[in-house]
Amino acid sequence: MLEEVAPVALSDEFCAKYKMYDNSGIIINCGADIKGALFSLDLSETAVRQAKAYGCNLIVTHHPAIYGGISRFDLTADPQSKALAECISCGISVISMHLNFDAAPNGIDYYLMLGLGGEKSDKILAPLVGGGYGRVYGVRQQKFGEYVKAVGTELNTDKALAYGDTQRTVSRVASFCGAGCDERAIEFAAQNGADVFVSSDLKHHEIAALIARGLNVIQLTHYSAESYGFCKIYQKIKDELNIPSAYFCDAGLL
Repeated sequence: MLEEVAPVALSDEFCAKYKMYDNSGIIINCGADIKGALFSLDLSETAVRQAKAYGCNLIVTHHPAIYGGISRFDLTADPQSKALAECISCGISVISMHLNFDAAPNGIDYYLMLGLGGEKSDKILAPLVGGGYGRVYGVRQQKFGEYVKAVGTELNTDKALAYGDTQRTVSRVASFCGAGCDERAIEFAAQNGADVFVSSDLKHHEIAALIARGLNVIQLTHYSAESYGFCKIYQKIKDELNIPSAYFCDAGLL
């Protein structure tokens, strides 16, 4: 069912075409029939505790529970090692759907656009056969300060950082879920007439470059930039799962 939403092949296409790396798909397979599923952006010790409390033996994450190679498990200090070990010892399987969930036609990047007030993308930075990533689109004309407040309310975050003239009228946004800012994204936004750039995990020189190019900037937390769309995907498919399911949000990271 997750493959119907966003096949892992979409991640493979993304990686091959744009020289990315990913590790989406089944991360831990404990072999049992699934009796309940917890959806969580990250595999964390808290998420594992929630899965156990709900009686779920599957956790579906966005960020890969194992991203690169693992050279050692340190159950005394490393939270990720503890979470993985607890899943295995408790018979909890894990599926991670990363770049494919980002770039699906109705994926996390698409839902971020909707949350930011857009309806349809005019241009896509990284188009794929089955979707794409990075969008520019129109929004309702308003003062930048008003727009920042509306974004915070819709994405349920008070941690968004805004750079630029709050009194400037804005109407065109470029957005990239997760950590989507680089030179190519900046050029894409500027060339396509965006007056607001929205992403997360921006570096100082990137913010400075955007301001110098005449764009206002909203820097979201990584969590709020992706939890919004990940939750929308869950809400869309939860009734079709035919098993008990729940969504876990780590509010401290929003």
